[in-house]
Amino acid sequence: MTKAEIEAALNRALDKLVERDMHLLDVNASERSMSHRLAVYLADESSGYSVDCEYNRDGFNAKELRLDAPEPKVSPYEIEAVTVFPDIIVHRRGTNDHNLLVVEIKKASSSRNSDFDRQKLRAFCEELRYTWAAHVIIGQKRNGEVVRCVEWIN
Repeated sequence: MTKAEIEAALNRALDKLVERDMHLLDVNASERSMSHRLAVYLADESSGYSVDCEYNRDGFNAKELRLDAPEPKVSPYEIEAVTVFPDIIVHRRGTNDHNLLVVEIKKASSSRNSDFDRQKLRAFCEELRYTWAAHVIIGQKRNGEVVRCVEWIN
């Protein structure tokens, strides 16, 4: 898939999430709830690929990345690889030859900085050969306005 095709697929999946699952945004449901529903809709757009949430396998091993700044809850002195659980991936299971898209989702209401998510997305592209990486912010403002932002990392 080209970048334009994957962008369009992700946007259509986000459209479906907002249209069909507005309740999740209304009640400020968990990031995992939103990730799951987005993955369901992204699967409809990704023929020939598997779409998985929090898939932590690299073949038969745990999926690891070498990150400069570990996630905040990990010791800042950690120098080993960090096991990662990407929110959503579009890939062909069992190989790194067809890693199409990795998505990290952040709720619009989150107070956490997105720097670690961006670093992780860059590492997925460099180390595990994902073609595209997207950081998605989704949620609702207090006035009911939907917040929906996609930042392409590569």
